[in-house]
Amino acid sequence: GVSAQSFIQAYTLTSSNFTVQLSSPTGRNVEYVHQDDNNRRWFNEFRSKAASATIGFETIDPARYSALLIPSSPGAVHDLVNNSELCNIITHFVKEKKPICAIGMGVAALACARTEDGKQWCFVDYSMTGPSVFELARSPDFSSLPMIVEDYVKDHGGSYNSSEPDAIHVIIDRHLITGQNVQSTLTAVQNLTLMCAQK
Repeated sequence: GVSAQSFIQAYTLTSSNFTVQLSSPTGRNVEYVHQDDNNRRWFNEFRSKAASATIGFETIDPARYSALLIPSSPGAVHDLVNNSELCNIITHFVKEKKPICAIGMGVAALACARTEDGKQWCFVDYSMTGPSVFELARSPDFSSLPMIVEDYVKDHGGSYNSSEPDAIHVIIDRHLITGQNVQSTLTAVQNLTLMCAQK
């Protein structure tokens, strides 16, 4: 699923500046996790709008989009790290140097992006952040996580950095913006908006 708080902040900020298209594997409905009474009302209203419709990654023509935003998504380590359709989208954005923003557990989705020959990760030599081991270790499902973002980045040629747990921490390297955690959502998305305005 996708973090409710991260999604609301990201969507609210981007929808005032961009036409937003939601996408997921096979276009299935997105599950928003960690909802509370306050944001449950927001989601009930949001789901009644046409903008909440999701299309499958396989139907996305990345050439038609100016930015890619992956909010904090605890499900990304399960659903997205090996998704070939998302790989096609991300590799197009890397090749064209279009803005990419990934936040918290959403950074795990970047793991799917491989070079055409499949031998190398597309983000070799990029500096980035994502959830720290300390943040992940607090989760009850830590021991069953199929990957740890920090380890993946370091093992595949990227440069990883984090701040203290729950701190706002954003890294910008070329056209890639990464946020360490849900708390970094607003700052990361504001930087995405600024980056797109410069294009």
